[in-house]
Amino acid sequence: MRAVGAPPEPAGRSERAYGARVAALEPYSVERIPVGERHGRPRRLLWLWLAANLTIADYALGFLPVSLGLGWPGTMAALAVGNLLGAALLGLTSAMGPATGYPQMLIGRRALGRVGAYLPAGLNWISTVGWFTVNTILGAFAVEVVLPAVPFWVAAGLLAAAQSVLATVGHNLIHSFERAMAVVLALLFGASTWLALSHWGAVAAWQPRPAVAPWAGLGIVLAASFSYVVSWAPYASDYSRYLPERSSKIAVGAWTFLGAGIASFWLEALGVLVAILAGPNTNPVTGLHSVLGSFGAWGVGAVVLGAVAANALNLYSNSLSARALDVRLPRWGLVWMGAAVGFALALAGSGNFNSFYQEFLLLLDYWITPWLAVVLLDFFWLGHRPDHGSASPVAVRWRGLVAYLVGIAASVPFMSQQFFTGPVASLLHGADISYWVGFAVAGVAYLLLQRGAPGAAGVPR
Repeated sequence: MRAVGAPPEPAGRSERAYGARVAALEPYSVERIPVGERHGRPRRLLWLWLAANLTIADYALGFLPVSLGLGWPGTMAALAVGNLLGAALLGLTSAMGPATGYPQMLIGRRALGRVGAYLPAGLNWISTVGWFTVNTILGAFAVEVVLPAVPFWVAAGLLAAAQSVLATVGHNLIHSFERAMAVVLALLFGASTWLALSHWGAVAAWQPRPAVAPWAGLGIVLAASFSYVVSWAPYASDYSRYLPERSSKIAVGAWTFLGAGIASFWLEALGVLVAILAGPNTNPVTGLHSVLGSFGAWGVGAVVLGAVAANALNLYSNSLSARALDVRLPRWGLVWMGAAVGFALALAGSGNFNSFYQEFLLLLDYWITPWLAVVLLDFFWLGHRPDHGSASPVAVRWRGLVAYLVGIAASVPFMSQQFFTGPVASLLHGADISYWVGFAVAGVAYLLLQRGAPGAAGVPR
């Protein structure tokens, strides 16, 4: 990237022209990316989202259906549907980046207002720190397996530092790193999957012991797999906003959909295989090491690299969410602040990881899906675009904010968590469908409220 203060470059610079600048510190945070800085093609998003999802977190998710005692066919169907729906929403949000040049949280200001968007931006900051913590814990577990002499806190600290460097340098380095990791991780996890499938006889002979009603268990797995992929949606445009403004929305969305959907389903299926072979109560990392035998160290190495690949995105977008809250610190300072918080949480939460992971995944949906409904309708149905220069000069756009809050409130009776189970969820024996309810109610409420907006006769655009 050009240095701060340098004259704008001609539009349409090729990807090669930026290849030598991957190590240059990114000068932008949440500002609109100018025409002279736009570069790349939509297919680069395939490699980024493939690498970001060939990682330990969705592999660990594969242990969930086995712990619930679900059968193999139903588990695969629930994982497939969850990933299909989550990746579709991720693709739609990614398609907003080139048209606006803004990161995702700034795009959301158009529907909610600058101050109104503080709520989702703050929740996204918490979410990205949470994912950074999850991946750091699992990556440090992996380091301990292959290097037992290294204490957990040292492994977690080294991972946090490496991820912080990637996020500090920023956009171009992240894309280059993820492209390389997509190849390396595909090879390593491909070999791991082949070796796990070599034990297919044991998998086929496995007899599940249901811990919950089968349909309720499938609902939990569907929710968790959907939640994992859709949790990327609040920062999808962070990695597409440098593409030329006229980039095809269909191409941007399709490459994102393919990369995230394929990788996430693949790793979750691998997790199911390993959980059946090693036992659902086994640590996911040690289970992988034991199932793969002599290749175990390589498989665990893929876990470490996958954690770094995912957390580079989590930490970078964490800094942009802080800037969307109008925190007046440089982006690099916000990166290291988020890393410090995540590192502290990793040290505190590593002892009770499995229950924390399931609860955390399901909690994500409660704020994300109502926000997605409002933002997607505002952009694609109503045709609204952020105002250049500020993303939204209006402090609060009440129609969007009210619809968002109504969607969250409507989902409460359908929530099912250890600390709270809504009355409808109780009638459904613990099945959690709150994310669908929140999405639908927020969307309908926003469209109804728009009928009273100035110029509503021209809706949709």
